[in-house]
Amino acid sequence: MNTPENVRPWGRYDVLEEMPTHQVKRITVSPGGRLSYQRHKRREEFWVIISGQARLTLDDVESDHGPGEVLIVPFEAKHRVACIGDETLVFIEVQRGDYFGEDDIERFSDDYGREGTTTPHGE
Repeated sequence: MNTPENVRPWGRYDVLEEMPTHQVKRITVSPGGRLSYQRHKRREEFWVIISGQARLTLDDVESDHGPGEVLIVPFEAKHRVACIGDETLVFIEVQRGDYFGEDDIERFSDDYGREGTTTPHGE
C-alpha cells in the first residue's frame, strides 16, 4: 500500500484550499514531533492553533503557544514548530504569497535527515 505524500515523519498535512494568492493547510504534529528549521522566500504563513501545545522557533527565539493563538511567520524568517505536549498539535496554516511549491523550503536543520533545499514533495 502506498503512503499518501502528505504524511511526514512528524505527522501530516492536508491541503484545504489552493488559490493563486494563498494556500490553506491543516497540519497535525504528533507528540514529540517537530518540523525542520526552515524558511521560505516566496510566502509568509499565519498559523491558528486549534489543539495541543506548540513550541515556535522564530529566528532562533523560542516561545510556547496554545489553542486559539495566532502565530505569524514573515517572509524569509527561519522557523519551526514542535508539539511539546502529550496531545497532538493541530493548527491551520494560511500561506500568502506568489508561490507555494515544496521547493521553496530551505532547511537549516532537521530531526529526520532532510537538510538543504528541497525538491517538490520533499517537506
